Amino acid sequence: MRAPGLILAAPASSSGKTLVTLGLLRHLRRRGLRVAAAKAGPDYIDPTFLAAASGAPCVNLDPWAMRPAALAGLVGRLEAESELVVCEGVMGLFDGTGATGETGSTAELARLTGWPVVLVIDASGQGASAAALARGFALHDPDLPLAAIILNRVAGGRHRALVEGALARHLLGIARLGAVAHDPGLTLPARHLGLIPAGERPGAAPVIERAAELVEAGLDIGRLIALAAPSRLEQSELLPGVPPIGNHIAVARDDAFVFIYAGQLAAWRAQGATVSFFSPLADEAPDPGAAAVFLPGGYPELHAGRLAAAAAFRAGLRQAAAAGKPVYGECGGYMALGDALTDADGRAHRMAGLLPMVTSFAEPRLHLGYRQAVLLSPGPLGPRGGCFRGHEFHYATTARQGPAEPLLSVTDATGRELGIAGMRCGPVFGSFVHLIDASGKPLRA
Repeated sequence: MRAPGLILAAPASSSGKTLVTLGLLRHLRRRGLRVAAAKAGPDYIDPTFLAAASGAPCVNLDPWAMRPAALAGLVGRLEAESELVVCEGVMGLFDGTGATGETGSTAELARLTGWPVVLVIDASGQGASAAALARGFALHDPDLPLAAIILNRVAGGRHRALVEGALARHLLGIARLGAVAHDPGLTLPARHLGLIPAGERPGAAPVIERAAELVEAGLDIGRLIALAAPSRLEQSELLPGVPPIGNHIAVARDDAFVFIYAGQLAAWRAQGATVSFFSPLADEAPDPGAAAVFLPGGYPELHAGRLAAAAAFRAGLRQAAAAGKPVYGECGGYMALGDALTDADGRAHRMAGLLPMVTSFAEPRLHLGYRQAVLLSPGPLGPRGGCFRGHEFHYATTARQGPAEPLLSVTDATGRELGIAGMRCGPVFGSFVHLIDASGKPLRA
């Protein structure tokens, strides 16, 4: 039997949907439910909190970047391993990319899965006007399964009664699940790439517990659970978005290298690959028995001094490369494979020296958006001409680059040419692009 699911969305970013979702997940876990967490879109950081709240890895679901069968495989796994799937949306409900600005949005994911949408409305600073906002979202797309409203950041009983009264008069047919009280101390700190990951923040647990208390006190949880519905996606096997680059992949994992999708690891294992972990910050080398090494993205710029001092880590990477084993880095992992990394204060730190480049945060520049990438030569990622979809989000620049084989030709989500990304030197390769899934031929502007 497939577990039912639902999506928590919002009219805009910063509406508090992450905290409401965290509170709901933890409350459901307290009730003894096996609940699975999912996150719409490519974000790596919110899933660390969603996983902490649910007690299980959080899976990203991205209708722009993922093939329909790959998306269906992930949804199927979530439904098979839980009693209820709770998916947090991304940005505003209809916000996406492409010509319409809606491709890849939470709304598109809802249409594909059929999961009912619960709209979380930030009621602070407004009263009856919140009903007009909710009514606009309810009528905007008749094909969208908008099922219920949750009011967030409600100041008190009078405020709640005012807004709920307006909803009752103007928004018939959509459930009102209650209100989450405003708590000014309930915040999640952020930095340049968004929230600080849950694993780096010892205070995350009390925030999640407090959010659960507010959700329990203010919402009709039984009615919310009753609204959930199984997805309408056809059953599919779990497909690897990026092919396993070896039959045993050593993956860097610590506070410097945190950006890897749980669904990707599960798919590699489903394909028969062994996955082991090592910590560069603890000066650990990759398992010498591994057939390949993967350095995911993260925050090497915040730990550059410790990475520079990690002699065993760097020696292990060099030994793997010398043995001809694939050594692959994405974004932060790519930077760690270069000659040096210059931090925000202008200090240069020695890196692995396996790719001829120096990256820098001395003059930060935002690189953000979906990417379509084509392999320029055959290798562990696939044949020449192989296509992927992915995402880029960083402030680093390439300050110096030596001769190397280019890895990818890249366009943005609309097909606009962005040029060459990444490089390859023998078995060592990488780029700033986080690859999410294989794809057909990329769009062209």
